[in-house]
Amino acid sequence: MLEWSDVDLAVRDAVREFVDKEIRPHLDALESGEMEPYPIIRKLFATFGIADMARDSLNKRLERLRNGDVSDSKSSGGGMFGGGGSPGMGFVVVSELCRVSMGVVTGMGVSLGLTVPTIMSRGTLAQQERWLPDLVTYDKVGAWAITEPDSGSDAFGGMKSYVVRDGNDYILNGQKTFITNGPDADVVVVYAKLDEGDPSIDKRDRKVLTFVLDKGMEGFVQSKPFHKMGIHSSRTGELFFNDVRLGKDRLLGETEDNSAGDGRDSARSSFSAERIGVAAMALGVIEECLRLSVDYAKSRTLWGQEIGQFQLIQLKLANMEVARMNVRNMLFRVIEASEAGKPVSLAEASAIKWYCSQAATDVAMEAVQLFGGNGYMSEYRVEQLARDAKSLMIYAGSNEVQITHVAKGLLRG
Repeated sequence: MLEWSDVDLAVRDAVREFVDKEIRPHLDALESGEMEPYPIIRKLFATFGIADMARDSLNKRLERLRNGDVSDSKSSGGGMFGGGGSPGMGFVVVSELCRVSMGVVTGMGVSLGLTVPTIMSRGTLAQQERWLPDLVTYDKVGAWAITEPDSGSDAFGGMKSYVVRDGNDYILNGQKTFITNGPDADVVVVYAKLDEGDPSIDKRDRKVLTFVLDKGMEGFVQSKPFHKMGIHSSRTGELFFNDVRLGKDRLLGETEDNSAGDGRDSARSSFSAERIGVAAMALGVIEECLRLSVDYAKSRTLWGQEIGQFQLIQLKLANMEVARMNVRNMLFRVIEASEAGKPVSLAEASAIKWYCSQAATDVAMEAVQLFGGNGYMSEYRVEQLARDAKSLMIYAGSNEVQITHVAKGLLRG
């Protein structure tokens, strides 16, 4: 695949029209926090029938499970938008949204691309019936909580949030931070270590369990949104757990001995999907920076001529175009792998995330430089794109950690 399909292009044009009408006019309100991103996402879902498609896909899946067909019980069932489209369709939607508001995408992606698949792949039929219907349609917002103040890149080893058994229940204590949708989420997937009271078990090696919490539970506190450098339209916060009582029905799989492994395995499977998604986000940033930069190079004059006639400006534009081509081709590699039923490995997903996030940041900073003083002003939007792009080098695991995953994949042969 070297080009988008006709269907993908039709979706792109339709989403672009929606973005121009429903998001661009409200961008300042989204960036300031005056407007929440969730109603816009729900309107997107309603406009394109995504909610109906996701609901229909989920109902078919649940009916198969009720009839004893568990062949796809570990599948996330069609990706972030609930199935029904080509593998590239979701990436097109993400890319187009990121051209204008990356924060809208991160809030949507965590709910639909992390929270939903985790419950789908590890939850019992009853748990899927309980939480998924409102999540797949975005009637309720999900969050995925693994990061802690002392366990970012060392997500499992440094994890301090823990549960202890209390009869048939569990008691959860701890804290999570940098949680996308954290301040507002209705449903939260939480990873915590099991403390069995055995001092001989190293804390780093304790079993990780995965639970689902609902907003408003006693002892569960969601902070106000953080103030961030970028992706302002995504609301990020902290979660606090103070003796939160959890019934076994909130433990995904309702057993500590899950055949698919403990919570580490669940999280790692999500890491690959999250890192691949960065490629689509990066492509949107790069395409918008290139569009704005080309237009500016044609209209801005200096010493009696358009600045696009200067070779240093041409070099910047050429580098942006090469980055666009490379990132797009990496995305096509992922789409082809999906069509062939061959999932991308964690090492390759890390390589894709590392390159694409760096490329988007470089392009955005070059766009600011090309615009000169205007580029430093928020009115010209490349300033926002540069702030947003930088988050991609930290989001979904810092780039330094990606290098380690790539190298380990090579050394394993």
